[in-house]
Amino acid sequence: MDIRHLNEDDLELVCQHREAMFRDAGKGDDVLLPMTAHFREWLRPRLADGAYFGFVMLDGGASIAGIGLMLIDWPPHPAHPLSDKRGYVLNVFVEPGYRKRGLARELMRLADAEFARRGVDYAVLHATDKGRPLYQELGWNGTTEMAKTLSVLPDESAG
Repeated sequence: MDIRHLNEDDLELVCQHREAMFRDAGKGDDVLLPMTAHFREWLRPRLADGAYFGFVMLDGGASIAGIGLMLIDWPPHPAHPLSDKRGYVLNVFVEPGYRKRGLARELMRLADAEFARRGVDYAVLHATDKGRPLYQELGWNGTTEMAKTLSVLPDESAG
């Protein structure tokens, strides 16, 4: 098994992993296909400039797992009073035939080490129901975060 850093050439791989992750969580094509199209265009410059980074695991040259990481500009907070950034973990995915072998655990260990290397001492993630037990076992805790979907008004100035 080989592990390497993500690079620009991994654009489609990251998109595939993200879509498969959400499909596993029960999302359908009506949401996933447009999401992936927009995500691809969002991701392209971030992979190129290193704002989106992470790791991919390979078995015989074939990708079997991956993790995405980002740094988020965030004001100092009681959870990190001396830091103005947070780590963000996203797109943790292991191919079905490779699950329950500790690969996601190893990806999370790599994430912790990479954040530490970059001077980040606080990180967040959004867990699927399937991933939550692993994250809790690794010391991740729930927060008080809440979310709301907002209605977007048409831009009347574009006309």
